[in-house]
Amino acid sequence: MARECEITGKKVMSGNNVSHANNKSRRKFAVNLQEATFLSESLGSKVRMRVSTTGIRTVEKNGGIDAYLKSTADRKLTAAARQIKRQLEKCSCPHDHNHD
Repeated sequence: MARECEITGKKVMSGNNVSHANNKSRRKFAVNLQEATFLSESLGSKVRMRVSTTGIRTVEKNGGIDAYLKSTADRKLTAAARQIKRQLEKCSCPHDHNHD
């Protein structure tokens, strides 16, 4: 499983540790990934994703996972997020009624 946010696409970055004597050694900057569960009102179920804390904040700011995916262009989403977006589009219909 790749260390990548399924919402923002953030990945592990590399850089240097720099000592007081200005010695440089390579290091990695890991993404703060969390296993988050979002409630999808359109699908009527929970969606589990591995996202960064920044991704969680972005989804909450946009009003939930449904609103975020609908308002975001496909080219900005990862493959996992695009798949969920397609499920949302397939499930949503022009009429305002429940699919119970």
